[in-house]
Amino acid sequence: MKITDLTVTDIPLGPRSEPYWNSIIHTGSHGFARVEVHTDAGITGMTLGGLSGAHASQLRSLIVGQDPLCADALWERMYGHNRKPVAKGDYINAIGVVDIALWDLRGRILGQPCWKLMGGHRQRVPVYAAGGYYAEGKGIPELVAEMTGFLDHGYRAVKMKVGWEGAGLRHDAERVRAVRAAIGPDIDLMVDVNNAWDATTALRFARSIEREEPFWLEEPTPADDYRGQAMLCASLDMPVASGENEFTRWGFRDLIEANAVDIVQADPRTCGGFTEWLKIAAMASAYHLPLAPHGGPHVGAHAVGAVRGGLIVESYVHSIETHLNEFVEPPDIKDGFVTLPDRPGLGLVWHEEAIARRVG
Repeated sequence: MKITDLTVTDIPLGPRSEPYWNSIIHTGSHGFARVEVHTDAGITGMTLGGLSGAHASQLRSLIVGQDPLCADALWERMYGHNRKPVAKGDYINAIGVVDIALWDLRGRILGQPCWKLMGGHRQRVPVYAAGGYYAEGKGIPELVAEMTGFLDHGYRAVKMKVGWEGAGLRHDAERVRAVRAAIGPDIDLMVDVNNAWDATTALRFARSIEREEPFWLEEPTPADDYRGQAMLCASLDMPVASGENEFTRWGFRDLIEANAVDIVQADPRTCGGFTEWLKIAAMASAYHLPLAPHGGPHVGAHAVGAVRGGLIVESYVHSIETHLNEFVEPPDIKDGFVTLPDRPGLGLVWHEEAIARRVG
């Protein structure tokens, strides 16, 4: 069996009806792309993820004519072609999206789900609801209502944003305290800074919310400030989670060896795909570091379920994932867990009519 083509279908969604933001990024228009890898046997692997026309054309020329089952060879072929100028960034993300589509293809060829092909450690994985963004007219009462609403959807862990300069440290601390008081002590609470602070500011804020016992403090400093994050890891009782903006095993080697992370958040798409994610997971296991990948459960849950070190997977309940579920069947989330499908590959059930309406 040989690969015959790589195609990309853009699925535009237009501007968001209610803009929201984290500490550094305001949302605007958005959309998805379906990436498909075709074979001469009539079997196609596919996933959702951004892929530019230029990268698609380049990667197509590298994988067409190759055996789709040769995961490592295909990854090295894509990476080795263009690694010097783009060892990080959009090209690695493009490799990641194509690699995940290839894993979906392998699952379809072999009749097995990705989580099982990649290791098969467990079929039910913990999941948390990511939200708590800033928005116009959204005060503490609205934030609390959002966070407690996640519990009604079957979640037992929630994440909120902090770090926007328009809020300030004291108000952000009040927001965290209000959410903890509302959800109670038995629900895990993650706090996400999105790289907004220097290490000193992050330490000051973390000290102010220690009594709320955050499950983790996420990306407290700029992604390349390994020294600052290492200081926080050494100084705080709460774990520091990081890595969603890191690329490839070499980037994670540097992050881990700097003692700058307690929970590894390698995003399967951003880091280079499932093939690279598994190598990062093996490295993390040697340091006894758990993995909690950035990104939704349609892809990330397969990574968490594959390996022993998989801790928990992210779910965007009221933002990105709400729109994604227009095009694919929503994940099965109950009592704080998502159950991975037995269907081959990623097991995604596509809503073709919804896609046709958006594309047409």
